[in-house]
Amino acid sequence: MLFSVLQLIGGVILSLGWVPQIIQILKTKSVSDLSLKAYLLIFLGISLMEIYAISLAVNGAGLAFLITNTLSLCVVLFVITLILRYR
Repeated sequence: MLFSVLQLIGGVILSLGWVPQIIQILKTKSVSDLSLKAYLLIFLGISLMEIYAISLAVNGAGLAFLITNTLSLCVVLFVITLILRYR
């Protein structure tokens, strides 16, 4: 139980770490200093972890990992969308 709570807290903190970047993009409407390739690689890595998280959750373990990983996946996908929009 303790490790699930720690996973949730850590995952939420990691996901919220992207918020300042999102706010900066929305304010400036500039993504010239961001690498689309880097964000696509991050997205690929999180997507692969998402598959693993789903398999854990199906087997009755790792729900916290699935929740936080899904949140990170959505946030990174949003950054990629912003990069493509403001390019």
